[in-house]
Amino acid sequence: MFKHILLPLDGSQLAESAIPVAAYLAEAVKAQVTLLHVIEKNAPEKIHGQRHLVNEEEACRYLADVAEGRFSPEVEVYRHVHTDEVEKVSASIVQHSAEFDPDLIVMCAHGKSGLHDFMVGSIAQQVIAAGSVPVLLLRPEAFADGKFTGFQKILVALDGNPEHESGFDVVSELAAELKAEVHLIQVVPTLSTLNAKHSATGTLLPATTSALLDIDEDVAAEYLEEKLSLLNTRGIKASAEVERGDPAKEVVQSASEYDSRLIVLGTHGKSGMNAFWTGSVAPKIVEQTTLPILLVPVRR
Repeated sequence: MFKHILLPLDGSQLAESAIPVAAYLAEAVKAQVTLLHVIEKNAPEKIHGQRHLVNEEEACRYLADVAEGRFSPEVEVYRHVHTDEVEKVSASIVQHSAEFDPDLIVMCAHGKSGLHDFMVGSIAQQVIAAGSVPVLLLRPEAFADGKFTGFQKILVALDGNPEHESGFDVVSELAAELKAEVHLIQVVPTLSTLNAKHSATGTLLPATTSALLDIDEDVAAEYLEEKLSLLNTRGIKASAEVERGDPAKEVVQSASEYDSRLIVLGTHGKSGMNAFWTGSVAPKIVEQTTLPILLVPVRR
């Protein structure tokens, strides 16, 4: 379970949107927290409209204020300022994640306008590429009212592949710690929503493909029933559904209908980065919702 949380902060209010979530999880699962600030080389005077932290003294004072003022006294909070100026902050955070060995990294995507750069070329991609540390992505829009009420309901998206059940494994423990309800969903495409890899077959053999998708729906129902039973035996209140259509759209819609506070997805590490970032469901879900998303690397 999560016993060490790494929280990178750049001093901006946008990045600080992640603090209440990290504090909540740390207290709930009794985890220690490491606050990290990386000094950027040739840093701009302002970041996200606010003055940038550009020296060690300023950054140390900032992290100390966060540790003392934003976390419960019961939470063990460490602070680290990387004083050697670096050109690529994201790479430094990845390096520190290997050094500190956290089992969860909490970070904020800096608004809709910067989401593409954040997801494709920066922190999240590199951290997930490491293939071992779950990443909790947060959108500041989700906490525009300044309130965070916890993860009482968690949605887990599955695809039926046992190798992709890392998200389910994490949630089965996390839900018990948080006393949260869990909703499982698996989406089986329709003929019109098949991805590019399979659409050609659907066009050439529509009747056969449609029949196979119907079989997939039955198999998915059995699969989810098995997972539902596992959660119930662990005392976790849970439900499940099989939907048909576009996977990303159906997952986001289900999260809204279920009133989910967190979406959990299994993701590929190094071996599948190109597939993950260019064609898979996860980045599409990130683009379509402001809900927090826990990306759990797939077991290899």
